[in-house]
Amino acid sequence: MDIIPLDDPTEERIARWQAVLTAVHAADPAGDPPPDAADTAAFLRSGDQRLWTADENGETIAVAVLRLPGGPGADRPAEIDIRVHPAHRRRGIGTRLMAVAAEGLRADGRTSVIAQVLAGTPAVPFLESLGFSCVLTLNGMLLRLDDLPPGRVETLVNAGPSAPPPGPGGTYRLVRWRGAVPDEYADALAHAKHAMADLAEYEGLPWNARRVREMAGMVAKRGDDLYTVAAVHGPAVAGFTEVVVPADAPRRAAQYDTAVVPEHRGRRLGIWVKAAMLQWLAGERPEVREIETDIDGDNSHMMAVNEELGYRRLQESREYLGMF
Repeated sequence: MDIIPLDDPTEERIARWQAVLTAVHAADPAGDPPPDAADTAAFLRSGDQRLWTADENGETIAVAVLRLPGGPGADRPAEIDIRVHPAHRRRGIGTRLMAVAAEGLRADGRTSVIAQVLAGTPAVPFLESLGFSCVLTLNGMLLRLDDLPPGRVETLVNAGPSAPPPGPGGTYRLVRWRGAVPDEYADALAHAKHAMADLAEYEGLPWNARRVREMAGMVAKRGDDLYTVAAVHGPAVAGFTEVVVPADAPRRAAQYDTAVVPEHRGRRLGIWVKAAMLQWLAGERPEVREIETDIDGDNSHMMAVNEELGYRRLQESREYLGMF
């Protein structure tokens, strides 16, 4: 068996990678659609990552991707994703790919890596056997827009917040933008992102305007579209929500971050901005029929907000952190 780096994936190599993903999806179903070939090709050709395959007798039997967010040498964890064809598991192939990825990690000056895997799959004992620690449990949820009662979204938008903002300064208002955050809201959005109990807790990374723009740039580089709706009070972003629509598979969009700043909680801003997002997408991107999301298992409030909107639980996944 050979471990082969892929610096410039050919069509044949992409097809082999897709075949592994398809086989893994069939063996470890998650309620998600099968991997899309166009999405796979676009992902493999995006930057800030390193790719490897495990090949045997002219067949690709496992794949690995090491994502390097922030660019070369950034002071933050990398992200690892290893998939082994079900017919070739328990042969140490994943361990060999992890060792090669660890070399790439150290070469980039990083010492930690994050992996997200489905609960109940072989990936869990694999990561734990390598010393990875579970740092976050996520509940996967799906909203099917065709199941929403007529007028439900408009009612929630028109209802608005359940209470005025704290202190003086007028009322809340909704703003929205596509792509990178406008300069006037960049710092305020970064401040609002501190309200999230997310990976930053163990990444040790602050949210700032640069990081906010970097995230939007990564989405644009893939060719996807980032939509943001925010509830603002004066110059402050009191709450916001983000949705990404994939370029090649727009039927199912992905819910990214949603947060409400602590001093503005208890006013139903979360459900207000989420409903306003659905209303915007209905007019702007009617081809979107589903939205998927992952919610921190400890975030019972956001779980309740999503369920009120019509989301249904699909599966549980976990975030693991490894140190090298």
